[in-house]
Amino acid sequence: MDSRKRINRLKEYMKDHSISAVFVFNPDHQFYLTNFKALIYSRPIIFHLQEKTTMIVPGLEETHALEHSHVDDVLVYYEHPGAGRDERSHIEHISALVKQCPHSSKIGVDLAFIPGEVLLYLQELGYQAVDIGNFIYNMRFIKDEEEIQMLEQAGQLVNLAVSKSLAQIRVGITEMEIDTAGNAALFEATAVHNPDSVIDVVVMSPSGLKRSIMPHVFSNTRKIEAGDVIIHSRQVGLNGYRAELERTVIVGKPTLEQEKAFQAAIEAQQRAIEFIKPGVKYSEVDAVARQVFEKAGLEKYAIHRTGHGIGVSAHEQPFLRYDHHDVIEEGMAFSIEPGIYIPGIGGFRHSDTVLITSDGCRLITEYPREMESLLF
Repeated sequence: MDSRKRINRLKEYMKDHSISAVFVFNPDHQFYLTNFKALIYSRPIIFHLQEKTTMIVPGLEETHALEHSHVDDVLVYYEHPGAGRDERSHIEHISALVKQCPHSSKIGVDLAFIPGEVLLYLQELGYQAVDIGNFIYNMRFIKDEEEIQMLEQAGQLVNLAVSKSLAQIRVGITEMEIDTAGNAALFEATAVHNPDSVIDVVVMSPSGLKRSIMPHVFSNTRKIEAGDVIIHSRQVGLNGYRAELERTVIVGKPTLEQEKAFQAAIEAQQRAIEFIKPGVKYSEVDAVARQVFEKAGLEKYAIHRTGHGIGVSAHEQPFLRYDHHDVIEEGMAFSIEPGIYIPGIGGFRHSDTVLITSDGCRLITEYPREMESLLF
């Protein structure tokens, strides 16, 4: 990743808005700016930008940050005796850094992520906290060539995993066993073709007429039965970049109501994929998909947006929502996933990851979409 180019863009923004320093708490923003991503539990990690770039990390992440973060300096706070340093908290490091700024100057923070106590502390010191989180999100909208390559590789892996999982579907197998088949193929392929890579997997296969109408529930040990509707949902992240592929399947012969709903979901997604391109509004893509559900009399069951941005985060801005009216640009990446969830009938949602090209979009995920290929 070209961290220097991204940091320079942020510095230009700081100069244009008279911001003296920046503190970033969002882990995905930190990764985007520095290439450093850690498992964060109770120990805060902070990216700081003034003249130099700095990571503030707990002692147990010191080696990791020194090895992987593209920053000028790593400051460490410790939670064990005998560390040979006086700094015992992240607040002490923040205090030392912010006091290098002129009193009452602007300090940039990502307001959606900064802990309240840190925000209050900066304000109590007399500094004006201003949001820079949305600007970093906007930087992340357009993917560069390296990011696109990572997304494409993640797409290849998610394609493999979904195909192996769906091939296992039969009466009597559990939701978790369906997921496991794809995971095994995914891990084996990654070890062979992407050695020393970091892999991150999110997978769900809610089944049955009750569970499939809940869009986000984890797989469990429920056994598949004849007549089940299953939404197999999978994201694969490779070295920090994610692709998503979801397919709805039916075990056995669908009822007339299920067939109608399934066909509507398939058509809604296809219309959105065909329509999306630079220059159209996010809300217009959402409207194209909703028109299919409205025509079928199913619009009240379409309870979420048509899609979301994807890349570093599982769900990231921009969103393909009815009330988001900015325009799509070349280089953006989206998951296109209009869905409907009908009590007593089932949930129906396909999802594919697309990259926006100069005149439309390019799919980086692929598995048959037509209903005939998804009856097991």
